Amino acid sequence: MPESSPFKAYGYRWIVLLAFVFIAAMTQVLWITFAPITSLAVAQYHVSDLMVGLLSMSFMIVYILLVIPAAWAIDTWGFRTAVSIGALLTGVFGLTRGLFGNNFGIVFASQIGIAVGQPFVIGAITKLVACWFPRQERGTATGLGTLALYLGPLLAMLLTPGLAAAHQLKGMLIIYGVAAMAAAVVFLIFAREKPPTPVCPPDQAVRTLMFDGLKTMLRQRDFILLLVIFFIGLGMFNALSTWIEDIIRPRGFLPGQAGTLGGLMLIAGIVGAASLPIFSDKLRRRKPFVILALAGLVPGLVGLTFAPSYWLLLVSGAIFGFFLLSAGPIGFQYGAEMTLPAPEGTSNSMLLVAGQVSGIIFIFGMDALKSRTSGSMTLPLLILVGLTILSIALATLLKESPISRS
Repeated sequence: MPESSPFKAYGYRWIVLLAFVFIAAMTQVLWITFAPITSLAVAQYHVSDLMVGLLSMSFMIVYILLVIPAAWAIDTWGFRTAVSIGALLTGVFGLTRGLFGNNFGIVFASQIGIAVGQPFVIGAITKLVACWFPRQERGTATGLGTLALYLGPLLAMLLTPGLAAAHQLKGMLIIYGVAAMAAAVVFLIFAREKPPTPVCPPDQAVRTLMFDGLKTMLRQRDFILLLVIFFIGLGMFNALSTWIEDIIRPRGFLPGQAGTLGGLMLIAGIVGAASLPIFSDKLRRRKPFVILALAGLVPGLVGLTFAPSYWLLLVSGAIFGFFLLSAGPIGFQYGAEMTLPAPEGTSNSMLLVAGQVSGIIFIFGMDALKSRTSGSMTLPLLILVGLTILSIALATLLKESPISRS
């Protein structure tokens, strides 16, 4: 920002963002905790696979129910108050889940409590960015904040099996509970609602009331198109993460190889989410990068569908993860910019809820459409390829963000 500008970007903005990333990542660790140890949880609690699956599925269901109240809280009370509520719920119920880790009923109830806190946290990233970051850095900052949504599942996939083996299931849950409470305390101590002076002119920061903004954005053609794109893309991510072992098992791959594939997809996604938004900010363009990300993931998705060798499967997974997850932060920031002066928390939350709804639909749909003889998921995966091509076509219809004219 020029030295003559009356607006200042404070270095403390990175501390606030880092505190947010810590608690946001922990919400995702607690969400997907049981996915890599389903068989262990089934044996421990003497319940069905479906009941263990509901521990994760509950997050999607609760998010859909609470997305509007959480978005209202973010935009009315400010991101610090809203995220603090979510952080405390995450920390408290993360601890009860661990302390009573041998009781499935209390674990399930605690999981619901954590799920209630999630939308207050992950829906706030664009609000935080708008308060602390100048416009030319917002795509990058949103990308770094969104990394928490990928970093959390990656950590859970990599750490949970080892922690459960070393400390048993209850011990692993206690470790995660303590980490969640620590993240909540860090956020409460270090987060501030806004800097001492504004970082941008009022016309780049002012927002309408939440419900007025919601009505306005749902009348905008470009936001509706973006909702459909997120419905397809985020739903696909949720579904493939859930069924990654089932997708590759019919081709003779082992569960350990599925875990490595899932981890590589997330690592590549983190690299993409950290890099492409930087170029988007520098070039002051959003639309070309949305199209690039959607087009780039198609070869990876085709490879996940048909790859006969493990090395080709890993390459396909890396390509898929890099491009799919890099689309997220750019899309979030595009939605916030296109719906100005609608609140950032509202646009962010509406895009996320689209992916939660489609995630539930795609998860059950892929299971219903898989081959009953071989278990192959080729047909539902090809349907996802077709939906991705549709999303590319829709992305070409988007208008460029107003940032290109500022």
